[in-house]
Amino acid sequence: MLLTLLLTMLGSQPSLVLAEPAPCVTMNTANLPLATRKSPLDSISFAVGNAQVRLCYGRPSARGRTMLGGEIPWGKLWRTGANEPTMIHTTGPIVIAGVAVPAGSYSIYTMPGQGTWHVIVNRSITQWGHESSYTAEVQKQEVGHGMATSTALEQPVEMLTFEAKPGVDGSANLVLTWEKTSVTIPVIPGK
Repeated sequence: MLLTLLLTMLGSQPSLVLAEPAPCVTMNTANLPLATRKSPLDSISFAVGNAQVRLCYGRPSARGRTMLGGEIPWGKLWRTGANEPTMIHTTGPIVIAGVAVPAGSYSIYTMPGQGTWHVIVNRSITQWGHESSYTAEVQKQEVGHGMATSTALEQPVEMLTFEAKPGVDGSANLVLTWEKTSVTIPVIPGK
């Protein structure tokens, strides 16, 4: 009975049916096929308010290296993953680390720090992820900058991992874990 009522309501109010976010964008696959990448492509999907969201990212491994604060220096621009820049696709308005974005696709860059991370949301999703590809032309497409908190982990995480953890009032927290660092990026419904 309840299922029939719900289906009837959804049928009469199509605006409640949530569309799928865009698929992950891949680049340079002729020279760097997905199957042979050392840092595999991964994605997570989650809801924020009425928006469906997909985060796509390359998952590098530490492999005995010091990455955060080493090969990825504190305070320097980072693609927040490997290969393509980390991208977020949303079917509705959301706010990422305080940066309001309408429905669409965006790249996410960060500047890691020991206690806080600088988060950059950019409209450009066509550049290769390497930081040298973050040209003045790409920089002009920045939507905004926000901040995220980081904390130390007791146990190291070998491979960069993102999780979406439910928040309050339809929000979510994107939690990045890698090595001995956890970063929480708040994502709330937009207007």
